[in-house]
Amino acid sequence: MDALKTDVLLVRCRTTGEGLPDAAARFCAQAGLDLRLERTAWSREEGWAYVYARLRGVGALDASALPRLAKLWSSLCPGASEVDVSRLQLMQDLPGFSEAEVPSHHYVVETDPEAGWEEDILRWYLDEHLPGLASVPGTVRARRYVNHDAGPSSHACYGLVGAETLGSPPWLDVRGTEWSSRVRPHFTNTRRTMMRIVD
Repeated sequence: MDALKTDVLLVRCRTTGEGLPDAAARFCAQAGLDLRLERTAWSREEGWAYVYARLRGVGALDASALPRLAKLWSSLCPGASEVDVSRLQLMQDLPGFSEAEVPSHHYVVETDPEAGWEEDILRWYLDEHLPGLASVPGTVRARRYVNHDAGPSSHACYGLVGAETLGSPPWLDVRGTEWSSRVRPHFTNTRRTMMRIVD
């Protein structure tokens, strides 16, 4: 079967937010895997919840486990819809300028590189973009994963001291580089979601 390197399970769903932290804790306890709840975040405006559960001691996870896990989540989270569970492989993990502070918001950018642009976008994230955004005041942590399943394939996420970090001049300076302007038009299926951390 399709066993791929897995560092984190990502549960995404639409929900009213009711009972979300409890559902996330129960999911980790009942999944039948050695999971540690890492982050639960929810957008009141868009209704999306993202739950990150880190696997301990598991190098690869088979895709056949995912339908069972999605069904478990649906049974634990009241009113959840559009549920998917994905395997994430960690590619970058950088402490932020404000790493000593507690994040209140979780910002995610998910995208599929256009065919032929995969290598350039990978190098951009590695060498410029993620390190640049990690260095912005208000960024607590910056991570990028590969999503092996529900996609989009590139999953970059940021723990932020506040939502206002996103519009700050240092953040906008990092987004406005020449390299950024060259690669960003070659993002496809892009989703940008700002959420409040609820765990």
